[in-house]
Amino acid sequence: MSKVMLGIDTSNYRTSLCLAQEDGRIVAEAKRLLKVKEGKRGLQQSEAVFQHVMNLPELSEQMKWTEYEIEAICVSEKPRPVDQSYMPVFKVGEGLGKSLATYLRVPLHLTTHQEGHIAAGEYTAEVKPSQDRFLAVHLSGGTSELLLCDRHDAGYSIEKVGGTIDLHAGQLVDRIGVALGLSFPAGPQLEELAKEATGEFRISSAVEGLSFSFSGPEASLLRTIQEGQISPAEIARATEQCIANTLEKSLRHAVEQGLPKDILIVGGVAANQYMRERLIKRLEHPAVKAKLYFCDPVYSGDNAYGVAMLGWMKQKTNIK
Repeated sequence: MSKVMLGIDTSNYRTSLCLAQEDGRIVAEAKRLLKVKEGKRGLQQSEAVFQHVMNLPELSEQMKWTEYEIEAICVSEKPRPVDQSYMPVFKVGEGLGKSLATYLRVPLHLTTHQEGHIAAGEYTAEVKPSQDRFLAVHLSGGTSELLLCDRHDAGYSIEKVGGTIDLHAGQLVDRIGVALGLSFPAGPQLEELAKEATGEFRISSAVEGLSFSFSGPEASLLRTIQEGQISPAEIARATEQCIANTLEKSLRHAVEQGLPKDILIVGGVAANQYMRERLIKRLEHPAVKAKLYFCDPVYSGDNAYGVAMLGWMKQKTNIK
């Protein structure tokens, strides 16, 4: 019977389970977006916790438990690998992981949601960063950070070197999307809407070194929506362009400061094809000479695959 790692991730937006073999092959997975009422821009933690509690038994029924031997379990216990990082939603997955590990008498490994995104990016990118030290950009509804990463046998050492000082990229997308009448989360719909634009309307980005802000662009875009003179498609494209320009400027500063030119971009916002193509064109230019790596769009959003693969890394380190 083949051995697998069980990955569990219970984030602000999705309940995820994954069974993966050591070579990275996924043999079973189940994930479900948390439900947000129409017109709302997110969930309270108490509601998200309740949905995870209800989702996990139903998603468990979709997994091929009897066909594989669970070698160990890995679960994301908190958002980021830093002190004081905590969200109640992750305690749901952690509790399930601890219970299953005790029942199955297998090791339990703990990691973080952010490390899971980075691992998913590395394992699903067409080519992973060639150096053990690289720059990662984590873009989602809850995070917009520039991270200096050192890959090692048991995972990553991560140092935040830049990022937003207010809103996250995903928050900007969702708030503008909802204001345009799209449902939450608005990313895929906003991307589709933007394809109808000519790109003539733009707003400025706010970048200072490795830090940036999205609250000013949000106010400008919301004001434009209220004025009603610019089409929704143009506003959607201006939102994408603002985020892409913001990242381009901050990453140029990072390279100029001597940070790695190998750059892995992960998180739900990183699935946007327009932003990917624009960043590749602007940053892989001979004047910058950066090399960009992107997570497979299917695994850019929250998932348990990266968590499972981190489990294998930790398991192999413990065995040595």
